[in-house]
Amino acid sequence: MKEFIKKMIGQRHPLVLFYHKAKAWLAVTFYMNPSRKIKVIGITGTNGKTTTVNLVADLLEAAGYKVGLTSTVRYKIGDTVWSNRDKMTTQSPFFLQKMLYKMVKAGCDYAVVEVTSHAVDQSRIYGINFDVVAITNLTGDHIEYHGSMEEYMHAKGKFIGSAYGMRRKKDILKTVIVNADDEYYDYFNQFKGDQKYVYGVKDGSVKASNIVLGGKKTTFSLKIPNDAIEIEMELLGEFNVYNSLLAISVGISQGLSLQAIAHALKTIKPVGGRFEPVNVGQKFSVIVDYAHTPDALQKLLGLFKPLTKGKVILVFGCTGGGRDKSKRPVMGQVADSMADVIVLTDDDPYEEDRWQIIQDIAVGINREEGDNLYKIIGRTDAIHFALNLAEEGDAVLIAGKGGEEVIVIGKDKIPYDDRVVVRHVLSESLYSDVVY
Repeated sequence: MKEFIKKMIGQRHPLVLFYHKAKAWLAVTFYMNPSRKIKVIGITGTNGKTTTVNLVADLLEAAGYKVGLTSTVRYKIGDTVWSNRDKMTTQSPFFLQKMLYKMVKAGCDYAVVEVTSHAVDQSRIYGINFDVVAITNLTGDHIEYHGSMEEYMHAKGKFIGSAYGMRRKKDILKTVIVNADDEYYDYFNQFKGDQKYVYGVKDGSVKASNIVLGGKKTTFSLKIPNDAIEIEMELLGEFNVYNSLLAISVGISQGLSLQAIAHALKTIKPVGGRFEPVNVGQKFSVIVDYAHTPDALQKLLGLFKPLTKGKVILVFGCTGGGRDKSKRPVMGQVADSMADVIVLTDDDPYEEDRWQIIQDIAVGINREEGDNLYKIIGRTDAIHFALNLAEEGDAVLIAGKGGEEVIVIGKDKIPYDDRVVVRHVLSESLYSDVVY
């Protein structure tokens, strides 16, 4: 009934949004407003949220704090960690309030929450008393839901601007962290905080310079107004320099020393499914990544193309269910301009026509099918095909799902993992075991 009503009057109808807020109020009341008893850090943005949330949690844990987190790929309460298989980045208000309640009961010092624009608009985070709010960047995504880029920006801004007006916890300042190099910096920089950190490569008070981007590690010089230190980390690409600068800004705001931050970053492993290599002894590279927007796909290809001696073979699709159809041909354009071979396939088609999604992406590709362009329904089949094309020195980039452990076809959430498929195919295990 609920889904029928949404389809009839729209997801953003005032009655639907009122329903979401009422549910959030009940959740806060039922769980006795747990966010008042724990320091809460919220991170939003188009790309990099999951990596940054996990980076922040790792930095705080390295400093001796007990941390809980909610993100696209995993949940955590202290030492207990489990996968997010629900296909939602920011869960329902009852789930979030229950998580915060459990974090408080477990004695966590911090909760780190990944916040989406949908979560803001639909009041999923309503009643959560955030102490630190931060944004990674803003590029085109979820435009069909919000109606325009401006409305999407305002949803993010509503979150960044909310913290300053929230009740202060004892001896805890409200902190705002923004990206100086982002196109929408001026808009987000207007929001007040008891303290504000501005990070960037071109500008900012928390700034990276002398960046060296390698295939196995990244190094840069970190400068803040009264100190500086050299940073070395396993996270690759300039975009991860930005993610780390945000995490560093959070760490500094919470009293961590640069020495402690640098030591932790050197030991932190990348988040699963984010530029994750899969190697079972093959003579070509295989990288699994979550890139699902034009900007993220461009960064993925931009990182690995200069590092690849042979062909760059890209496997990707776009999410169905009516989500952001406008970005499909744009992602096709990005792939066409940077990938040597393109294999179009499923992402999470939901109930949408799988072939039509592929055709929508192909509109932006200036190649004929068979001319280094292949269209294959069934993600397992597509990966199998791409791996069979690869030769020594090539790179197979599998984008869109990253570390997700389910695929949604129709109304069914089916166990599925790109990395498992790759390992099965490359180790010549029974192919029938991994089809869906």
